[in-house]
Amino acid sequence: MPTSPRLPAPTLPDWLSGMLPFERYAVEVGEWRMHVMEAGEGLPVVMLHGNPTWGFLWRKVAAELRGERLRLILPDLVGLGLSEKPRDPSVHTLAFHVGQVGALLDALGLERMVLVVQDWGGPIGMGAMADRASRLAGLVVLNTVLGPPKQGFRPSAFHRFARFPLLSDVAFRVGGFPQVALFAAQGDRRSIHGEVARAYRFPLRGMSENAAPLALARMVPDALEHPSVPGLQRCEQATAAFRGPAAIVWGERDPILGRVAHRAQRLLPDAPLTLSQAGHFLQEEVPGQIAAAVRDVVRRAESGRLAAVH
Repeated sequence: MPTSPRLPAPTLPDWLSGMLPFERYAVEVGEWRMHVMEAGEGLPVVMLHGNPTWGFLWRKVAAELRGERLRLILPDLVGLGLSEKPRDPSVHTLAFHVGQVGALLDALGLERMVLVVQDWGGPIGMGAMADRASRLAGLVVLNTVLGPPKQGFRPSAFHRFARFPLLSDVAFRVGGFPQVALFAAQGDRRSIHGEVARAYRFPLRGMSENAAPLALARMVPDALEHPSVPGLQRCEQATAAFRGPAAIVWGERDPILGRVAHRAQRLLPDAPLTLSQAGHFLQEEVPGQIAAAVRDVVRRAESGRLAAVH
């Protein structure tokens, strides 16, 4: 599969670049340029973040996996991190992000990969794999949702707030919410503070750069007629159809998704489940447990491939 040329990555201040010992580059994907970080060589492991974070979220997991025969790939979703940022919030739909990530995987020439997903990375990543099922060698699922809501569901307080006219616009666009308060979603609130908290805020500073967090919050269904529902149904079908090695790592102190690990278990009944006292951004709190799950899935994927060859 041909690969797209790598373009220069946006520059970073010294205080932040020192926290990211990765190769960094950009790729033109359709109309938008996506920022990607990489480390290592071997089986590709694609780590997809959600709202309102970026590839920085995976740096501790990548450090735990240093020395493994793995090609770690950490993209930033369009509108977040150092990827290009559309100013029109209506660009941000589940179908759009699925298309962008799918096209990025194609542009990178990834024929076989392990996918590691959290938050919106789950439905976006598995939505992209729906058309690329033969290329998915393994799956690691962190706090995310992999299907549509059930009849009679009630959105979380966070997502209800995101739909308050004017008030949510002021909080998100002017006040920098929720990236200014990521610590509140953690089991250990000290896990996001100081320079780490500053790093999460950095790509979203200013109203010209921060349209995505509110738009992605509003991508979460508030009714079964919401436009994200068909994409979530497709994600559920792709996940349930996956027969390769999988693992689930969950932060039970996540105020939004802490109690719904069973939903992922229903779709991936053979996947080992690791529960932790981490919060929503569990990559900051239990990177070792996540790395162990990645190693286990990679081991099983490689064993299965060798068995198939022989």
